[in-house]
Amino acid sequence: MPVVTQYVVVRDGEEKMTFNSKAEADAHDKMLDMVDELVPLLKRSDTIDDEQKLEDLAFFLAREREQVVIALGAKRPAKKKSPKPANKKADEDPSAA
Repeated sequence: MPVVTQYVVVRDGEEKMTFNSKAEADAHDKMLDMVDELVPLLKRSDTIDDEQKLEDLAFFLAREREQVVIALGAKRPAKKKSPKPANKKADEDPSAA
């Protein structure tokens, strides 16, 4: 019988999710921490009355945190790597010279 190690994220005594790696479980737990901080912040805006929509928005912002940080100007977007130009000397036919 195989032994399987699983990591369970538990919040307020409730099992939230199960993961096969500690890193995934830690990342999910960190996201839930962000949601816990975002919900009261979003409530202060008085723009969303529906508690479920408020929590959904907090989850969205937590999942998209990299883009949020970029949008707030706290981080620059990653530069897209452009392909290196081909080496002309390598492409030229040496017998043509």
